Amino acid sequence: MTPPGSSTATALSDADLAALRSPAPNPAAVDATERQTPVTLFFLYLFIVVPFLALLLAIPMAWGGFMGPVDVGLLVFFYSLTALGITIGFHRHFTHGSFKANRPLRIALAVAGSYAIEGPLDRWVADHRKHHAYSDKLGDPHSPWRYGDSLPALAKGLFYAHMGWLFDVEQTPRAKYVPDLLADRDLARISRAFPGFVLGSVLIPGVIGGLLTWSWAGFLTGLFWGSLVRIALVHHVTWSINSICHVMGERPFKSRDRSGNVWWLAIPSFGESWHNLHHADPTCARHGVEKGQIDISARLIRWFERAGWATDVRWPKADRLTARRIP
Repeated sequence: MTPPGSSTATALSDADLAALRSPAPNPAAVDATERQTPVTLFFLYLFIVVPFLALLLAIPMAWGGFMGPVDVGLLVFFYSLTALGITIGFHRHFTHGSFKANRPLRIALAVAGSYAIEGPLDRWVADHRKHHAYSDKLGDPHSPWRYGDSLPALAKGLFYAHMGWLFDVEQTPRAKYVPDLLADRDLARISRAFPGFVLGSVLIPGVIGGLLTWSWAGFLTGLFWGSLVRIALVHHVTWSINSICHVMGERPFKSRDRSGNVWWLAIPSFGESWHNLHHADPTCARHGVEKGQIDISARLIRWFERAGWATDVRWPKADRLTARRIP
């Protein structure tokens, strides 16, 4: 067993690196047929920069006494709710079909993921399905290897994979990658209602904080911790799976890319950072399959299954793991 953070796979081939660096010969080569509007890009900047500035202020704010028990509770609750909406809902259920959810759970997962403010459901799933189709190859929306494997190129690629790709004007065509979501009346409505979920995600923690403390100060600190700081944390943990987990970590399973297991991200990502097995077996409902690999998302899926809300769960099977394991 190699130590955490080490690599058991060889670097990308020269051909792969050349393909990643080369521009697409035509739009169809990377499926970029939708475009972001200037208004969308403006709000994208706004909801990345403002929460990040709040994150930078978090330590002095806490040190100065502007963080009480209500604020801690709001931060933990809304972080867990929205991050699990992404990991269990947007990712394992809607993108990969790791389990079937009954209608109430399906709607709840779609709403919870939308409150994370990572884009509408159909947009998020389309991008992620395309990522798996082209992982670390030409056409991958966010490969950290797109500029090469030298240190400067990788530093540039890490930034691009982490958040730079979000500002690309060309977008993944939803008609090609998520026809199932577009055809589902509930999910189509939830995707269209994304602006409303953004507003609710920002205001609701502040309103709860104000009501629980019956003060404007409680509203403002609830807005700061439960909304802005929480949004920044959820965003950057999610984006770290795209960037960090495709550059470092153990790789015990065969995959077509550079996905690795990054143990120190396992708790904040609720199990998403066991990324190597996920790319080796994308529809598996549990990503942390080795002993000691904590996967909170998989545990909740198990509870949903026992409650009868989730069925046909694709749990890991010994023969599939053996077939994918690197000798």
